[in-house]
Amino acid sequence: GYTSDVARDYDVGEVPMTELGEKLFKERQANEGVEDPEARCLPTGVPRRDPYPSKIFQLPNVVVILFEGNLHSFRQIFLDRKEHPKDLNPTWWGDSIGHWEGDELVVDTIGFNGKTWLDLAGHPASDQLHIIERYSRPDFDHLKLDITIEDPVMYKKPWKVTEITPILQGDLIEYVCTENERDVRHLDAIRGK
Repeated sequence: GYTSDVARDYDVGEVPMTELGEKLFKERQANEGVEDPEARCLPTGVPRRDPYPSKIFQLPNVVVILFEGNLHSFRQIFLDRKEHPKDLNPTWWGDSIGHWEGDELVVDTIGFNGKTWLDLAGHPASDQLHIIERYSRPDFDHLKLDITIEDPVMYKKPWKVTEITPILQGDLIEYVCTENERDVRHLDAIRGK
């Protein structure tokens, strides 16, 4: 679903890409995503999800999301501060601060390193990416995530995506992205490296 194409609910040409954003997207489509960081076991970033389960923990001052896939990584959403630090160290996951509006967790994330892709399709992001997420539970079995994507380098205006995913019961299992990995050499051959 949205892991493959975050813009799956949009028709061709509806995502408001800048000239640079469209150029990068078309290049990635043409070369079948040969330089996708996730294919090299690097973090997926925000809002991209891998197709594996995750587990969300709420503590008094932080929400932590553990990811089964990719590289068993985690994301922290700080609930005990209202502003992002002034001297952010850019990262794959960015700096996330959250607050509750009724039953909805609202998360504001900036501070990205500019290396992530929004999805497998290759929708680009820059270090100016700003993501607003609104997590809610429309019913017992589902998690709803409303995402606003802002990136003045890659998109002419903010655009929105709504994902509804099932809530699974159970434990995360071990997943090691590089164990017995055989794909990168083929990707490098395609790139001519």
